Amino acid sequence: MAVKHVLDGIKVLDFTQYLAGPTTTRLMAEMGAEIIKVEWGPHGDPVRGVGYIKDKRSAYYIQQNRGKQSLCLDFSKPEANEIIKEIVPHMDIIMENFSPGVIGRLGLDWETVHALNPEAIMCSLSAFGQTGPLAKLPGFDYIAQAYSGVTSMIGEADGPAYLPMLGLGDVNTGVHALAAINAALFHRERGHGGQYLDISLLDSYFHCHEINVQMYSASDGNIEPSRSGQHHFAVAPLGLFKGKTSQIVIIAMITQWKNLCNAMGKPELADDPKFKDIRVRVENRFELVKIIEDWLASMPSDEESIRVLEEHRVPVAPMLTVPQAMAHPHLKERNTVRTVSDRTFGEVEIPGVPLRFSQFPDFLPLEAPFLGEHNDNVLGEMLGYSDDKIAGLAEQGVLISRTNN
Repeated sequence: MAVKHVLDGIKVLDFTQYLAGPTTTRLMAEMGAEIIKVEWGPHGDPVRGVGYIKDKRSAYYIQQNRGKQSLCLDFSKPEANEIIKEIVPHMDIIMENFSPGVIGRLGLDWETVHALNPEAIMCSLSAFGQTGPLAKLPGFDYIAQAYSGVTSMIGEADGPAYLPMLGLGDVNTGVHALAAINAALFHRERGHGGQYLDISLLDSYFHCHEINVQMYSASDGNIEPSRSGQHHFAVAPLGLFKGKTSQIVIIAMITQWKNLCNAMGKPELADDPKFKDIRVRVENRFELVKIIEDWLASMPSDEESIRVLEEHRVPVAPMLTVPQAMAHPHLKERNTVRTVSDRTFGEVEIPGVPLRFSQFPDFLPLEAPFLGEHNDNVLGEMLGYSDDKIAGLAEQGVLISRTNN
């Protein structure tokens, strides 16, 4: 029997909404898992009304929910909870990203799930985790980012902090959750049963501090990492440099420093006492910035500067806008930016799948669901409900569906 992808046969009951949790299950769908997205009636995932809307269809929702089945229930009715409890024994993964305690009030706390299905893996994804003083607070990406110390590192040294205009924390946390789930699946396959996973945005954001935490700790607090604008506070040269017409990112670590000096036609800088090692380069980084920017200004164009630096094996990049990145031939060739077609919305470009497998080089043909589109399939095929029973649940308002978004 042909296997469609690496997670073919894995069944996921997906209570997630917005971005972090749907990132995890979106990637699982791309890897062949069967995702039953449980949406809370009457409106479903709030992102159905977010972002660019065309013909009542959200491009945001399409991007995050392709390949999922939609089961929409009114959880104010006890029948909805009973339906979910009937589905749990058929699942491999239970995924939720409500505030801590909400899933328990639906009667699906870990103890209940484990009793219903000892082989199930349950993953709770939240802003702050299931324990700790902050656990009960509501939160989104930027809230966890602020608590993690990450926001304080973004912006000019003497100015206010800034917010990055993309879902760094949500997507990063979704990928952390995916790593934990896949490891738990592997552990289960060794015969050790299901388990509970507690994944948080705050933990995942804090995990991104590659130098700040240990530098502060190791120096007994004498070095306090802080935002430093366009140039790194602890490594030089590393930053955004003013080119002839645009900004250019240049990084010259220990092995590339001499290459940069040679590229600029200034090999003597490599042995200059003010720049001979990374410590003194950091101390004199703004003098070094001027030298590099003067060289960039003397070049015929930014494109030529980048060509010369690349020729000398100096890590360098133009600072592309989103449209420029989307049009770049490298991103196009690797399907890093890809075009998908939605039956209502039409064609739209979205980020591609960063997980690549030699045995499965092609994308699966996936479609984002309409609200409650798969009510009949899930209840009929998985639970064996009759057409009359399903119709009765719909008449009672337990099941909700719409065919236009």
